Amino acid sequence: MPIYEYKCRKCEYTFEIIQKSTEEKKGLICPKCGEKDTEKVLSSFSSSGGSFCAPNSFS
Repeated sequence: MPIYEYKCRKCEYTFEIIQKSTEEKKGLICPKCGEKDTEKVLSSFSSSGGSFCAPNSFS
């Protein structure tokens, strides 16, 4: 299951939750302040020095 990142609109705390991509955020509350008004944020990831592109095979 993927990990989704959410941000509380009240206290701006960002947290992660593991959920199926088909699940909605029903009942999702901020673990810091208890607010129900949260938004999904676009997460970024990094690689440790590698590239995700395939090598050029046309050389």
